[in-house]
Amino acid sequence: MKQCRRKVILIALFLLLSLTKSSYAQHNPAHYVDPFIGTGGHGHTFPGATMPFGMVQLSPDTRLTGWDSCSGYHYSDLIIYGFSHTHLSGTGISDYSDILLMPTVGEVFLNAINDGRTDKGYASRFDHKNETASPGYYSVKLDDENIFVELTTTKRVGFHRYHFPKTDRANVILDLQHRDKVLDSFLRIVDSTHVEGYRRSEAWAKNQIVYFVAEFSRPMTASGIAIDSASSAKLTQASGDNLKAFFQFDTSDGVPLQVKVAISSVSIEGARKNLAAELPHWDFDKARADAMRAWNTELSKIEITGGTEAQLKNFYTALYHTMIAPNLFMDVDGQYLGRDFKIHTAQDFENYTVFSLWDTFRATHPLYTILDQKRTLDFIKTFLAQFKQGGRLPVWELAANETDTMIGYHAVPVIADAVVKGIAGFDREQALAAMKHSADVQHAGPHGFIFSGSAAAMRFASDALDNPGFIGVEEERESVSKTLEYAYDDWCIAEMARLLGREEDYKRYIQRAQYYKNVFDQESGFMRPRSNGGWLIPFDPRQVDFNFTEANSWQYSFFVPQDISGLIDLMGGKERFARKLDELFTAESKTTGREQADITGLIGQYAHGNEPSHHMAYLYNYVNQPWKTQAQVRQIMDTFYRPEPDGLIGNEDCGQMSAWYVLSAAGFYPVTPGSPVYVIGSLLFPEVRFNLENGKSFVIKARGVSAKKIYIQSARLNGTPYSKSYLTHSDLMAGGELVFEMGARPNLKWGSDDVDVPVSRIKDQQIVPVPAINAAGKPFRNRLQITMHDAGRRGDGETGRHADAEMRRRGDAVTIHYTIDGSEPSPNSRRFEKPFFIDHSTTVKAVAISSDGRRSLVATADYHKIPHNWTITLISKYSSQYTGGGDLALIDGIRGTTNWSGGGWQGYQGQDFVAVIDLGKVQEVSKVGAGFLQDVGSWIFMPRQVEFETSLDGSEFTRVASIQNQISDKQYGIVFRNFEKTITPQKARYVRIRAYNYGKLPSWHPGSGGDAWMFVDEIIVE
Repeated sequence: MKQCRRKVILIALFLLLSLTKSSYAQHNPAHYVDPFIGTGGHGHTFPGATMPFGMVQLSPDTRLTGWDSCSGYHYSDLIIYGFSHTHLSGTGISDYSDILLMPTVGEVFLNAINDGRTDKGYASRFDHKNETASPGYYSVKLDDENIFVELTTTKRVGFHRYHFPKTDRANVILDLQHRDKVLDSFLRIVDSTHVEGYRRSEAWAKNQIVYFVAEFSRPMTASGIAIDSASSAKLTQASGDNLKAFFQFDTSDGVPLQVKVAISSVSIEGARKNLAAELPHWDFDKARADAMRAWNTELSKIEITGGTEAQLKNFYTALYHTMIAPNLFMDVDGQYLGRDFKIHTAQDFENYTVFSLWDTFRATHPLYTILDQKRTLDFIKTFLAQFKQGGRLPVWELAANETDTMIGYHAVPVIADAVVKGIAGFDREQALAAMKHSADVQHAGPHGFIFSGSAAAMRFASDALDNPGFIGVEEERESVSKTLEYAYDDWCIAEMARLLGREEDYKRYIQRAQYYKNVFDQESGFMRPRSNGGWLIPFDPRQVDFNFTEANSWQYSFFVPQDISGLIDLMGGKERFARKLDELFTAESKTTGREQADITGLIGQYAHGNEPSHHMAYLYNYVNQPWKTQAQVRQIMDTFYRPEPDGLIGNEDCGQMSAWYVLSAAGFYPVTPGSPVYVIGSLLFPEVRFNLENGKSFVIKARGVSAKKIYIQSARLNGTPYSKSYLTHSDLMAGGELVFEMGARPNLKWGSDDVDVPVSRIKDQQIVPVPAINAAGKPFRNRLQITMHDAGRRGDGETGRHADAEMRRRGDAVTIHYTIDGSEPSPNSRRFEKPFFIDHSTTVKAVAISSDGRRSLVATADYHKIPHNWTITLISKYSSQYTGGGDLALIDGIRGTTNWSGGGWQGYQGQDFVAVIDLGKVQEVSKVGAGFLQDVGSWIFMPRQVEFETSLDGSEFTRVASIQNQISDKQYGIVFRNFEKTITPQKARYVRIRAYNYGKLPSWHPGSGGDAWMFVDEIIVE
């Protein structure tokens, strides 16, 4: 009896504790946020104080350079340089860390570190055991000076509290040169408690400006400004690109010194207004409590019941990370810095910045359409304002600068997703015009490269004569990824046009949305680079190269969110598609080609550490196998998210890595933003409640869920049996309850009938894929065999046979017609039936025509007959990534283009280039030379020197020319130069060239210490 009573008491206590924990999670979710998650490894997050979507991110800086310095902080570091007011969360490129303050005691040092020792500079050592962080608050003890630092913020103001030892020499250092390159700065000591100024700098954002005002809680006893390290106590204001200052205080009374720093992108006066409006008092604890209250309000939009402590930490920290960026970018009076770098006033919206759209269009922005519809409207109005001011929708906008980082025009799906989900309040016609313009405009990004809505996208236009329907490797780097992502973005435009009744626009863009078919190779079953009208050879789907964006073919072959059913057909039907997904997750987790730090979190060839893979586990639902989605999603959640500093498997990327977890833990994911459908996975918690802006709640319950019970057995939506393996946005926003019964074994029936699976299919304006023209290479000596393939017959591969049968079933069999005189092919042109040969330089064009008369776009291939019989012996070994087309590439008469990643150049890293050309016979030589390329940002440098020698017998060589490099190693962008020289005519059969590699990269280069590349193409002998 006593044992029974004891058991009842224990059960009651357990239930009480569980209820208490659940209640605590619901009312104080900020308690579970650990800002240190992601600060180690390659998460690139920061632990400092910020408000939800706030303009200020007040955080410690521990690292100044290197890839893992992107947020300014890395958990492995042992010193703190100071506390600056702007930081990026989870990006792969560094910027920000503006307006750095650092408290010190005693002698004033205006350099952070001297001779590598903190005790000779203002930086200080610290220990993580004396460091804490929570939403809106950060604290740390600076060990070198025994100073306890506390930080909190409002939206636009950073609030510091420094607990100094009792001293009459308490200092605050202000460093306006800290971190990135300063273009201009200004500082004024207004009086004994006020300082103001600005800092204009160049890093990722090429022209970033931050105005600030600082107010101290007690008067200074001394101060000084240093220009170029020369300090003067007499200066009260100064300008320049190297400004630092110190402010000294008497803290003998033991009362902490407090500092308020307001920032603005508009003006010093704007910063003053921000300070007066947001932080008129000196109550640090009140400001901290206000920040915590704001975070609890935001985080309470999703309430969790149950779950382990680790799961709750993972979840609410992930939700927290989705609410750090985008960042407010306007003053309290509505003024902001526009994309035209002019001052504007927002009339009916809040202006934002930091749009990492290549990452966040996938899940972060769809999450906002559920939790933050008002803010989503502000984001779209910001996009449209940037379009008006800068001529394009944002690609990767940062502090009014368009960085043109990553590919695509992914503001488009954000807008389309909002429209299909009923978010109104903006001009949809204007939005469609902006979407179309951003898709079709040609523009150059940094260093002259063409980005996103580019020349290649222009060639997608149905009215363009040279439209091939895909991007070839010769035209742009990342050609396959761009073709795929442009096609998806164009589908979003088509959907927008359809909703607005724009029939012609719809037809045009829905055809462009199918251009993914032109880079799908039926024989291999992969998305494959196309070169010179055909397929790039050799091809390895595991290879990471410049034909894909931070990925390989495995990680892009499933990116057709706009037409998943069409992709399934291309791969031979649902059964084969499912097997291909199985292979994705079970393949060897090894990539080939170049190193890519972003490819992490591998399960087979699935790479969760980078965004292109994020939707793939959910694709099983489309082929009637939702239980496999449930298993894979749960494995990813359990494996790649841990409540530790290195608990994220890759860059957090401004909320995307976290948004995947938030939505997946809630049980669903937006595979196709721009569609109001969420694909169901496996709920992590017993209950998840979405508290919606419309006042309703949508609750998802998983009865019996546990570490082993991860499979859905049955479901009920608002009390009615529910068998669909997807959820609609309208169901969610209407409020209600979705209840799952969970089990330890898969239920192969739930969600697996054809009527219950999600469907993503383009039905209208079906295109005929562009045929492939293939040969052994572009240059040839005597004659060259040409062969062609249509989309349904690519040889004897299994995928090709299945797709061929599928096409015959649909009546889509095609014939190929071609020309060899450069004219446009038509149905009356020669029909391809078997391989043929050419024996002179030829342009081959081909078109595929379906049985119902539809035509593909035209494939074009140029073949060049080498005009001589030279041979070349390469003493050096070129990279398998940059072959130029093979050994003959340097003497084939074809010069590589500005797109060096397209394969037209031979690349040599960390070695000199040496080659011998055999002219075939003794002849008179009067000129020698070779072409080289420089792209400093990509580690490619001109050779230091190039030497040429001639010989009659191939043994004894005589130097005939030595040419020194005249191109600066700091000249960025694509630079060509022929190292050539006219020499005294002389007899020779052999010419030897030696180009001396630049060597190790210099200290000023981001890749300092690495081996430089040398790119060469076309050796000149006349």
